[in-house]
Amino acid sequence: MQTSDSVANPGFDAHNPPDPKLIDSCVHCGFCLSTCPSYRVIGKEMDSPRGRIYLMDGINEGEIPLNAATVQHFDSCLGCLACVTTCPSGVQYDKLIGATRPQVERKEPRSLPQKLLRQFIFSVFPYPNRMRALLRPLGLYQKSGLQKLVRSLKFLDAIAPQLSAMEAILPEIPARAFTDSIPALIPALGEKRYRVGMLLGCVQRLFNPDVNDATVRVLTANGCEVVVPQVQGCCGALSHHQGQEEEAKQFARRMIDTFADTGVDAILINASGCGHTMKEYSHLLQDDPNYRTKAEAFVRKVKDVQEFLAEVGLTAPLSPLQDQPLTLVYQDACHMLHGQKISVQPRQLLRKIPGVQLREPVDAALCCGSAGIYNILQPEVANELGRQKVENLTNTRAEIIASANIGCYVQISRHLKLQDKSVPVLHPMQLLDYSIRGIRLKDLQLL
Repeated sequence: MQTSDSVANPGFDAHNPPDPKLIDSCVHCGFCLSTCPSYRVIGKEMDSPRGRIYLMDGINEGEIPLNAATVQHFDSCLGCLACVTTCPSGVQYDKLIGATRPQVERKEPRSLPQKLLRQFIFSVFPYPNRMRALLRPLGLYQKSGLQKLVRSLKFLDAIAPQLSAMEAILPEIPARAFTDSIPALIPALGEKRYRVGMLLGCVQRLFNPDVNDATVRVLTANGCEVVVPQVQGCCGALSHHQGQEEEAKQFARRMIDTFADTGVDAILINASGCGHTMKEYSHLLQDDPNYRTKAEAFVRKVKDVQEFLAEVGLTAPLSPLQDQPLTLVYQDACHMLHGQKISVQPRQLLRKIPGVQLREPVDAALCCGSAGIYNILQPEVANELGRQKVENLTNTRAEIIASANIGCYVQISRHLKLQDKSVPVLHPMQLLDYSIRGIRLKDLQLL
C-alpha cells in the first residue's frame, strides 16, 4: 500500500537500486544483530542489517518513502560488513548498502550544515596536497596551546558536535607530513624476487608516514623491487564508502592508469580500507566499457601487503624485539577481516618474530568506530565503540597493539588517551621492520 509520502517521494531511482533478489535472500533470522555495532549501541531494529533490509524492500515496493527518517538508519550503518561474515544465509548486505548509499546521495537532500561538512570532507580528505595546505595552521593550533584550551572548554561539543569530533581525532602532525620522501623506485636488497607497486594512501602519508617507510624496507629486505608512482591520487575509498559513486569511479580510473605501465607483479596496500575498495574496482566499473577489462586485470594484482608476504614468504632474518617474550594483540580492521577475509596472515607474520606471543581480545570482530569518517559524522556511536574496543584490547594486558589501518590507528590512539592508557599502537610492518633491522623496542622508548 502506497502512502501519500511515498507517492510524493517514489523512493529509489532506476539506476542500480538495491537488488530485490539480494533482499529476498534475507530470512530475517537475526543472526546479524549481535555482531552489528550500530545495533549494539543504538538498540533499535531499524539500525540493524535486518531492519535496513526491511527498509530497502519497502522503499523498492513504494510502501516506505526515502526521506530523512529512513535515511538516518542507513547513515547509522558503519559499513563494517560484520553481518556479511556472520550471516548463515549468505546475504550480500555489502552489495545492498553499497547500492543504497548512492541512492541516498542522489535523492535525499541533506541539511545545509550536513551538506557543507560533507562537501568539505570530500573536497579535502582525498587530496593530500589540499590537506597539506591545512597542516601548517593546524600545526600552529596544536603547538600554541590553543588546542588544549578548545578541548578543555568543550564549547565545540555543544555548538558543533561533528566539528568537535573532527577536531578530537586530529593526530599530532609529524614534520615529515609536508613532503613525500619515498623515491619512485627502490631496489631489492640482494636477489630480486618480485617487482611490486605500493600505494602511499592519502591520510597515512601525512599522519603516519613511518608506516610507508617501514613497508618499503620490509619489502626490499625480502627481495622486492618497489615501484612508487610519484603522482598517485586517492584510491576512492572515502567516496566509495559514502555513496559518492561518480567520484569513486573517477578515482578508480585514475588509479588504474597510474599503475598501468609499471610492469609490477602485485600492487600492495598497507591500509585495509584502501585495499578493500581497490579490490572492488571490477564491480565499481562493471558498466564502463573502457575500463571494465582493465579493472578486472588490476584487481587480480591488488593485495594487502600482509597477504602478499604471507603468500611469498619472508626471506630476511628476524630478531627479537626485546630480551623477554613480547605480548602483542592484533586488532582486526573491519575491511581486512570482513571485507577482504584476511585474518590468519597478519598473525602468521607476527608470530615469526622471535619471542612474540599473540593474545586475542574479546569481541575481536567488533568495529572500533572509525569506519572511514563515521567517527566524524556519527560521533556518539563511534565514541562508545572506541571505548569498548580499547577496553577489550587493553584487557589482554598486551604490551603492544598491532593495527593495519590508519583509521583504526587514529581512533584507538585517541581512546587510549581518553582512558589514560599508554599502550603503543604499531603497524605490523613497523614491527617486522624493527625485527629485520635488529632494533629493540627499548631503544625506541616504546616500552
